[in-house]
Amino acid sequence: MFDDTIAAVATPPGSGAVAVIRLSGRESFEIITKVFRPKKASLEFNPYSIRFGTINDNKEIIDEVLISIFKAPHSYTGEDSVEISCHGSLFIQQKILNLLIKNGARFAGPGEYTQRAYLNGKMDLSQAEAVADLIASESASAHKVAMQQMRGGFSSDLQQLRSRLLKFITLIELELDFSEEDVEFADRKALKKLIGDIQKHISDLIHSFELGNVIKKGIPVAIVGEPNVGKSTLLNVLLNEDKAIVSDIAGTTRDAVEDIISIKGILFRLIDTAGIRKTEDKVESLGIERTMDKIKKSDIVLFMINAGDPDAEKKISEIQKKSKNKQLIVVINKIDKNKSENSLHKISGKNIQYIKISAKHKTNIDKLNELLIETVNYSALNSSDTIITNIRHLNALQNAYQSSLRVSEGLGNNISGEFLAQDIREILQYIGEITGEFTTDEVLGNVFANFCIGK
Repeated sequence: MFDDTIAAVATPPGSGAVAVIRLSGRESFEIITKVFRPKKASLEFNPYSIRFGTINDNKEIIDEVLISIFKAPHSYTGEDSVEISCHGSLFIQQKILNLLIKNGARFAGPGEYTQRAYLNGKMDLSQAEAVADLIASESASAHKVAMQQMRGGFSSDLQQLRSRLLKFITLIELELDFSEEDVEFADRKALKKLIGDIQKHISDLIHSFELGNVIKKGIPVAIVGEPNVGKSTLLNVLLNEDKAIVSDIAGTTRDAVEDIISIKGILFRLIDTAGIRKTEDKVESLGIERTMDKIKKSDIVLFMINAGDPDAEKKISEIQKKSKNKQLIVVINKIDKNKSENSLHKISGKNIQYIKISAKHKTNIDKLNELLIETVNYSALNSSDTIITNIRHLNALQNAYQSSLRVSEGLGNNISGEFLAQDIREILQYIGEITGEFTTDEVLGNVFANFCIGK
């Protein structure tokens, strides 16, 4: 347990109807007694109770508030805690916070409440990190993944792997105690099957990061094409705001313009790029170079072309080569001006689709949204399988996988139990790094430094 008591505003910065100030630590009840006056009866610290009263600085009434009481270990941090719900005035928030500090609390650091929850055994490290992801979630999919991890889905997966490995390492270490008698307690065939199962499971988790990363940050979608084909207009229509400058003058967009939209709970990071053409303008040329770079870094390429363009087939073929294995959606724009049929479907492939729209009149924009959604691996997203989104977890899993390969190789070469045990311990350590069973102050500092103050 910590010796000091911390205080911070838990609600977002700024004025609002209500603000919440958190107090956590062994002196929480003593400090609140000094500043809180209940409206009726005396102040008793009954668990899960709420009292109405005033916060007072000596005889001065600062505000009428509600206080919520949480007794250790049944609180978020595992400590005695009080949450003060006051009016949202910035002046009131600061006045109450300063009063708590004056009476024995100190200002909380970033993520210190969640760090205390972890150190007091209320959650493991991966669940603590999921709290930050939940706060930052901007879509239904990001919320779902963070919620599953925070409720222990990922931790449960890892715990099952650890418990199965621990049985074997116990038997192998028992063999070492009887090394002179040449006995074998750990069934090598069963261990080989177990390592194979673990490798498959870890590999699935590693591969889930690709989906997890785009869920967390948004699927990058590059909108490309020649000048004046309607790229900026399409971006504005999809975002439902005037984000990009729209003009009849060719080459208006010199640099990439980005923003995020949510379609059916999935984030897409739209990137309006400079028009592709030959130009002597140095600034525009730099913009076109960046367009090529955005194509490389995107998962989806929306290639816009004017309806009735006589060179459409050639241009699509060229962008298909530049897009390589990315999902290519050919967006045939301005069908309101040219209704002639193009024989564009001659160019086919598993990663290419076509749609006709009028960005100006918003024709078929809903169908374009549906095409974007079709590119997402919905089966993986809607399943109960764990999806990882954290680069720290990815690195630990990759290290655990490499250690498991060494165990497989050792079993194939009939190496001694001593060396097998060493490699199995490494797997256990890397898995333990994710949940925080093995960690360092530096890792903890990096994890909780990314939290907001008050959480």
